Amino acid sequence: MLLVSYTHVSRSLRIDPADPRPIWRQIEESVRHLVASGALAAGAPVPSVRDLARDLQVNPATVSKAYQRLTDAGVLAVKRGEGTYVSDTPPELSSRERGKRLLQGAVRYASLAVTLGAGREETRGTLDDAWSSLGAGNQEEEEEEWTSSPSTS
Repeated sequence: MLLVSYTHVSRSLRIDPADPRPIWRQIEESVRHLVASGALAAGAPVPSVRDLARDLQVNPATVSKAYQRLTDAGVLAVKRGEGTYVSDTPPELSSRERGKRLLQGAVRYASLAVTLGAGREETRGTLDDAWSSLGAGNQEEEEEEWTSSPSTS
C-alpha cells in the first residue's frame, strides 16, 4: 500500500525545466498543493528523498531542501527510523504569523494579476475557483465572509 502512495506522489509532481522557479521550490509547492487538495492526507507517508529524486531525475540534495523547508513549516513530519509523513495537524502559527504569511502570498497573487491585466473581480473569481478546486472546507461560510467584507476599489 505504501508503494501506491509513493507512486501517486511521484506521478503527481511535475518538474518543469523551463519554469524560472528553482526545482526545490517546484517540489515544495507541489507537495503543498497535494496536501491542501487532500491528495496527500494527514499522516500519509511521502517518498524518501532518494526515491523521489530518482523518480523526478533530480539531485537528492534538491529534494532534501524541499523536504527540509516543508518540515520546518510544519507541513511534513519526520519519524526517526520510519520515514517522512504529512503532518497530522496544520502548523501551529499565531494569528499574527498566519496573517503575515497570507498577506505575503496575497501580494504575490495580486501582483501577478495586475501584470496580467486582470481586474479585482476576475482575480477574486479565480481565487474562489482555486479554493473550490482544493475541496477546502466550508465554502459557504467563506463566501459569506468574502462577500460581506467591505471592498475598496
